[in-house]
Amino acid sequence: MTSTVPASLTRTAEGSALQAVLLDMDGTLVDTEGFWWDVEVEVFADLGHRLDEAWRDVVVGGPMTRSAGYLIDVTGADIAIEEITVLLNDRFEKRIGRGVPLMPGAARLLAELAAHEVPTALVSASHRRIIDRVLESVGRHHFALTVAGDEVTRTKPHPDPYLAAAAGFGADPWRCAVVEDTATGVAAAEAAGCRVVAVPSVAPIAPAPGRVVVPSLEQVNLTFLRALVTER
Repeated sequence: MTSTVPASLTRTAEGSALQAVLLDMDGTLVDTEGFWWDVEVEVFADLGHRLDEAWRDVVVGGPMTRSAGYLIDVTGADIAIEEITVLLNDRFEKRIGRGVPLMPGAARLLAELAAHEVPTALVSASHRRIIDRVLESVGRHHFALTVAGDEVTRTKPHPDPYLAAAAGFGADPWRCAVVEDTATGVAAAEAAGCRVVAVPSVAPIAPAPGRVVVPSLEQVNLTFLRALVTER
């Protein structure tokens, strides 16, 4: 986890119950979920295996060890998870080397949170090396804190990444709003006790108590996030 703020920071705007906004990366802020699948297809093709499109919904949004492990199991590829992880990260880093596209509404939301001085964190299952490369496109200055999947003992769908982010701000998890695009990420945020906005990128996500589902990040703004926390 990297942070540019003291652990006690809990600045909020205009007395809102909202203490922090915690944002997922792939598929939420940047349009890269498709990139990951393409890279997985390419790497496994190099190993002599063809991936079934139906497996995409299974691996989307998950930690690399889980996704890679599943694909190794279903294809029977003769390679260790440690080896395939290196190949996937290398290929993905090369893929995003020329920049990554932001999801619609991402730039506007990040600018609004910054303008109102809302503590904002990036919380991703991707490894630190990938997050740092993506931040070159998104803008590192938007985030006071970032949490990578290889920096916590248990990554998504476990609550550890979101608990770490909330603790980094000295915030109560239930006073943190999380924006996620996959069921795996939603499960992690809800297990941490956060309120969740789901913006599905690949597979559908059903509404549930404490969770709002919207079709696009363009429908999410600071007023929306404040209301989500207030409705606890």
